Amino acid sequence: MKNLIIVAVLFITNMLCAQKVTNKVVDVACGECKFGMKGDACDMAVKIDGKTYFVDGAKKMEAYVDPHAKNGFCNAVRQATVSGEIVGNRFKATSFELVAEKPKAKSK
Repeated sequence: MKNLIIVAVLFITNMLCAQKVTNKVVDVACGECKFGMKGDACDMAVKIDGKTYFVDGAKKMEAYVDPHAKNGFCNAVRQATVSGEIVGNRFKATSFELVAEKPKAKSK
């Protein structure tokens, strides 16, 4: 019973301390490949205010671009406009829009 109370208090404290993020442009990449995070496989992560978080609630990396392409999340840090909240060590996205890459200038 004591353990159940401790878990409930930690859960409630965690929920009350959730940090909301609204329409913020953040760095996004593979957490393991580009941000050095520990994980089981290549997974999308964001960097918010200098801290990295795995993302829940967004499409898989492959839905945006081949992760291993030159501009893919395993090889490049991109940017996205996101909304959601940080809960524990995860970012719970309610919106996630990849910022379009600027086209390269054509050489003459």
